[in-house]
Amino acid sequence: MLSFTTRTLAALALGAAASLAQAQAPIKIGFMAELSGPQGALGQDQYDAFMMVVERNGGKLGGVPVQVLREDSQLKPDVATQIVQKLIEKENVPIITGITFSNVMMAVHKPITEKGVFLIGSNAGPAPIAGAQCSPFQYIVSWQNDNQAEVVGKYATDKGYKRVIGMAPNYQAGKDFVAGFKRFYKGEVIDEIYTPLNQPDFSAELAQVAAKNPDAVYVFYPGGLGVNFVRQYQQAGLLGKIPLLSSSTADGSTLPAQKETALGVISGTFWGPDFNNPANKQFVEEFEKKYNRIPSQYAAQSYDAALLLDSAIAKVKGNVADKKAFAAALKAADFKSVRGDFKFNTNNFPIQDQHIFEVAKDAKGRVSLKTIATPLKAHGDAYAAQCKM
Repeated sequence: MLSFTTRTLAALALGAAASLAQAQAPIKIGFMAELSGPQGALGQDQYDAFMMVVERNGGKLGGVPVQVLREDSQLKPDVATQIVQKLIEKENVPIITGITFSNVMMAVHKPITEKGVFLIGSNAGPAPIAGAQCSPFQYIVSWQNDNQAEVVGKYATDKGYKRVIGMAPNYQAGKDFVAGFKRFYKGEVIDEIYTPLNQPDFSAELAQVAAKNPDAVYVFYPGGLGVNFVRQYQQAGLLGKIPLLSSSTADGSTLPAQKETALGVISGTFWGPDFNNPANKQFVEEFEKKYNRIPSQYAAQSYDAALLLDSAIAKVKGNVADKKAFAAALKAADFKSVRGDFKFNTNNFPIQDQHIFEVAKDAKGRVSLKTIATPLKAHGDAYAAQCKM
């Protein structure tokens, strides 16, 4: 029979081993995005950039092992809701990141945040969650939907365009983008055309545009929609005749397919691959080397989401169960962003510069984005005052 001392030492050893195992247990992070279909390139860039940070850190964030659970929401809010339920109830994840489309975000935001799970959004930023439906558990690293449109509206005003037509898919983000454009555009929006979310053919709408002959057209068509729209705009003989102003339409996710047909298209957003800061240079170089393509803004956003988590998890020494401390660590946003300066507004959306880019060839002869103006600096969103938290 073991002596009392031997039994005690054995128990202490087992307890220490259990504590060590618990300390080393990976933090589960749910990653959900559109990873299939015409919009799959957006989610893939989000995932690839996020994992690039995790893999560079040896499978860790904040010095702690992490397990990333990859899920495809398929652009279906009901599927996304089921995934979130599984991630929270079965996998017990304390963090969910990704979320590509605003209709999906609107479906999952409350089920995630009301359970006290941290939502680190790296794309969709619909107006309601920036305002009255905000949550202290949300940290949106990308932008509020309207922002990318607001900067284009300001640019259109600066260029003196008097008559503009707005076009977008008929869902939350589409309406947000057109509303954002109008907020900063001082001319007349002579028509707003909303098309079904999965409509691939814009010939009828482009005929309307040609007939009305506006000074410019403003569009928001992300992913595969943008590929189709720009090609058809060019084929209709409108590109070069009526300036095409855009958000999330001609960007790093769509340009590989659009190629030279997109040259001259104007785009407004918060980041470009030509940004001259150390964090961005490292990101672009590493991403191109690893994936053999120019990163899109979807990649840049998700990369920053990983860096945010890296910094916050380190601050709490891996104890994300201390929600008050972890929230404070996230709010501090103590990381070097690819966009330069980064800080959260009162509603946990970014305050950041918004730029204008032209689709042009880079120094290597590749079709990319060239920074041409910064109409809005240290820009917040229009809904923060409605957020009470």
